[in-house]
Amino acid sequence: MTSEMRNLLILLGAIIIVLLLVMILFGGKSPFMKIFNFFLEDTGEGGRQPKEDVQKSSFEPIVEMAKLVRKSDDRLRIYESDGSVKLVDAYYELEFITRKGKKLKIECSKEAYEKIPFNEEGSLTYKRNTLVKFKFYEGTIFNSTEHK
Repeated sequence: MTSEMRNLLILLGAIIIVLLLVMILFGGKSPFMKIFNFFLEDTGEGGRQPKEDVQKSSFEPIVEMAKLVRKSDDRLRIYESDGSVKLVDAYYELEFITRKGKKLKIECSKEAYEKIPFNEEGSLTYKRNTLVKFKFYEGTIFNSTEHK
C-alpha cells in the first residue's frame, strides 16, 4: 500500500469519526444537547420555555397579550331554487401573535370574528383553541356560543 493511499484512508477514517461524534453530541435527544439548549433558549424571563404547546394542553383559560394578524373562515353556502341562501358548517378562526412571538389559532363565533379589529393589541383569553374574550382599548368582545 502506498503512502498516499494510507493517508487517504486515515483522512476518511478521521472524517467518519468526526461525523459520528457530531451526531452523538448534537443529536436531538442527547444529554449534551439538552444542556446546550438550556443555555440557548431565551424566554426573556430568565426561565426555560416549555416544550409542549400550552395552547393545546391546558383546560384552564389562558390570558396573554396578543395582536390579531389574520382572519380566516370556512363556510358552506347552499343556494335554494327560491333564491334563499343557507350557511352550513360555518367555521371562523382568528390568528394572533403574542408578545413573545408565538402564533395562536383561535376558533371563534361569527360575531367575534367580525368585531375584533386587525392589529389591535389586547388581552386575549382563550380556553384550549376557543376564544373566551378579547379585551382592548376600545372595549371587550366576548365569544358567543352560537357559532356552531
